[in-house]
Amino acid sequence: MNERTTDIDPVESREWQDAIADVIERDGADRAHFLLDRAVSQARAAGAMLPFSSTTPYQNTIPADDQAEFPGDLKMEWRIRTINRWNAMATVVRRNKESSEYGGHIASFASSAVMYDIGLNHFWRSKSAIHGGDLVFFQGHVIPGIYARSFMEGRISEKELENFRSEVAGGGLSSYPHPWLMPDYWQFPTVSMGLGPLMAIYQARFMKYMHNRGLIDMADRKVWCFLGDGEMDEPESRGAIDLAAREELDNLIFVVNCNLQRLDGPVRGNGKIVQELEGDFRGAGWNVIKLLWGKGWDALLEKDVTGRLRQLMDETVDGDYQTFKSKDGAYIRKHFFGKYPETAALVEDWSDEQVWSLSRGGHDPEKVYTAFKRAAETRGQPTCLLVKTVKGYGMGSAGEGQNVTHQQKKLAEEQLREFRDRFKIPVEDKDLPKAPFVSLNNAQKSYLADRRKALGGDFPKRDWRNAPKLDIPALDKFEGQLKGTGDREISTTMAFVRILTTLLRDKGVGKHVVPIVPDESRTFGMEGLFRSAGIYNPLGQNYTPEDADQMMFYKETTDGQVLQEGINEAGAMADWIAAATSYSNHGVPMIPFFIYYSMFGFQRIGDLAWAAGDSRARGFMLGGTAGRTTLNGEGLQHEDGHSHILAGTIPNCISYDPTFSYEVAVIVHHGLKRMFVDQDDVYFYLTLMNENYAHPDMPMGVEEDIIRGLYRFRETKKPGKKHVNLVGSGTILMQAIRAAEILKADFGVTSDIWSATSLNELARDGQDCARHNRLNPFADERVPFVTRQLQKAQGPVIAATDYMKNYAEQIRAFVPNRFTVLGTDGYGRSDSRVNLRRFFEVDANHIAAAAMVELYREGAVTKKDLEAALKKYDIDGGKPNPRLA
Repeated sequence: MNERTTDIDPVESREWQDAIADVIERDGADRAHFLLDRAVSQARAAGAMLPFSSTTPYQNTIPADDQAEFPGDLKMEWRIRTINRWNAMATVVRRNKESSEYGGHIASFASSAVMYDIGLNHFWRSKSAIHGGDLVFFQGHVIPGIYARSFMEGRISEKELENFRSEVAGGGLSSYPHPWLMPDYWQFPTVSMGLGPLMAIYQARFMKYMHNRGLIDMADRKVWCFLGDGEMDEPESRGAIDLAAREELDNLIFVVNCNLQRLDGPVRGNGKIVQELEGDFRGAGWNVIKLLWGKGWDALLEKDVTGRLRQLMDETVDGDYQTFKSKDGAYIRKHFFGKYPETAALVEDWSDEQVWSLSRGGHDPEKVYTAFKRAAETRGQPTCLLVKTVKGYGMGSAGEGQNVTHQQKKLAEEQLREFRDRFKIPVEDKDLPKAPFVSLNNAQKSYLADRRKALGGDFPKRDWRNAPKLDIPALDKFEGQLKGTGDREISTTMAFVRILTTLLRDKGVGKHVVPIVPDESRTFGMEGLFRSAGIYNPLGQNYTPEDADQMMFYKETTDGQVLQEGINEAGAMADWIAAATSYSNHGVPMIPFFIYYSMFGFQRIGDLAWAAGDSRARGFMLGGTAGRTTLNGEGLQHEDGHSHILAGTIPNCISYDPTFSYEVAVIVHHGLKRMFVDQDDVYFYLTLMNENYAHPDMPMGVEEDIIRGLYRFRETKKPGKKHVNLVGSGTILMQAIRAAEILKADFGVTSDIWSATSLNELARDGQDCARHNRLNPFADERVPFVTRQLQKAQGPVIAATDYMKNYAEQIRAFVPNRFTVLGTDGYGRSDSRVNLRRFFEVDANHIAAAAMVELYREGAVTKKDLEAALKKYDIDGGKPNPRLA
């Protein structure tokens, strides 16, 4: 017999239960929880192995008698909400009558209409003179309902609704929340599922960072994030929830719409997604509020003296719950309530219609209001609301609770009639086939206007036009980086750190700078910032660091400036996005510098980088230890030969691969001016190298050419027949310089040396010119910048970079000379820089040999010269292709 599970003294057990019941009756459930928690702690301290459960029964967290008084007009809001449901449905149906190409979604908003209605009527404050405004991540698939709401408010015209998902000609509405396409409306892009919750956590965290540093007064502002239960399978959706609890982000509210369906079928057909999520979030330290059952269930639960209904609720799996709502009341009576005599008896005098009308919690406005209010009032913890709904609620035979409902975009006339009759929509039979939009009457319009006026105005709304400009220091502020280093050798990483330090000390912009590092500060030589700027930790530093007696000790502080994210590139990037959008979200522009291993940048967080572009982010990303051959020894998974190619896929990401410290200074200064004075919605990516070499003084007058992507670093005054142009970027420019030296010494070949700071920008300019010339054949022809630069050049052009050949190949069409490209295609590997560069054929010898080959083809050198060069430079024509090795 196991005394842990067998009741050896039922009388004593009953006395304990009666005592707890008495406490609950006299002092409430919270007092009972306190006493039981103390008792459990005492038992565990004495060695008792008490089981732990991170879940609670499958019931509403907030009991019926704790329900808050609803502050609005329930009948009025129901009427408005049903019209909103109709217009949301009509937006998609009308578009797909024209063509099924347009797509769209009906079922997601149908399941969550009440939640958005309650939020927009009673909770979400717009930014105003007296309030900073709330931030809301709308679930991507629900936006026809948000547009329909704005139509009823007069913010969106009927013509715009008709042009849903038709944006090319202008006057349309974007498919999902896209600030790039609707910059005055959407705050955040969300439909790349999983990114919304991750970004929401870091937006809430950054809001507290800004508050703790005295840059804003966050007051009672909240970040709300709406998610689908299927979306919670994305690793990013739950990947940072411990951070939110650890930093006590009580300004953060997750609302998970648990309609139990993914895009194709049940989320947890054999289980319970609500219970799983509750366990994860409660276990991580979140406040969890479950809203599962509408008020119709309250009376049944009160009658459930045997506990069978609660047992049935607990043991029924999600696949069955979904099935019930795809059937009818008779089916639910038989297959749910009919499982036990006790539960069948609870509804034996009910009609099938009454059984069917038992709603889930997310469709009960009073209970939704109460849950939202409780979440908004929670202190010391983030809150996760798990709200149970029916996917396709109200769609009836068109897809309510059915596996196909997510893809439903068209409704037949009979299905439209069913929808109209269910919600009593004022549309006549003759108009049904057209699915007309329905406008509000004056009383309804006035009600909505009053609700939004009380909350500060229009919502959603993105406020960016009034962002202040920053007072950017002049370029000569970075004088130390514009001058050469003499015999001293440094890396561009060190040059950047000195530029960053200068900015942090600047009285105008210093407080706006946000250094962000994913646990690699010492790698990048940034440990000096620990002492000077401090590492942000809202709880301060409650320990003595082992290096406390050193000058640059590890210093955490509540108002620290450095965001040190641990080994977490995705979190650091989400932090960077929060900082890079601060100008619109908080009205305070911040200058984020996110420094990371370049290989762990775009390749790892590329989806977030794309979302940053959509978000109109402004800031700097720095790919440290960049290049396929520069980070020697680390090997295949560390060596970056393609980040610039990936950066080039993002339209508003401006990327550079500088070689010298003055190039870094000019680019950073230009970026500061462009983003924070001119207020262009772009962001900058710079690659930085950990290789040390001497840096020269900046040549006169090259600043503009550095920004445009190509300048002549060294020119031969009187070139002869044997002359070449060597183009390089990053540390491989140093190999080009060495190649010029050996070509001159060995074969009398002279060279012009060109620094290609941005082959991506050169390619974009060339493509823009080609497009203009194609579309305007009778206008003056535009000449690409790279063409104009190299028209000055005599002889062939050899371009070598530490990246794949595609990086330089993209300018081939605009190069007027013979053009050879060298690059680092293939997987990286561990070895010395010398050996890696020889292996990938981008060292000085291969550059020099390539130049001799092109000179031979032009007739500038003899076959004998070329044979001698190939032998001297040890070029092996039978060597395996490094791309395939």
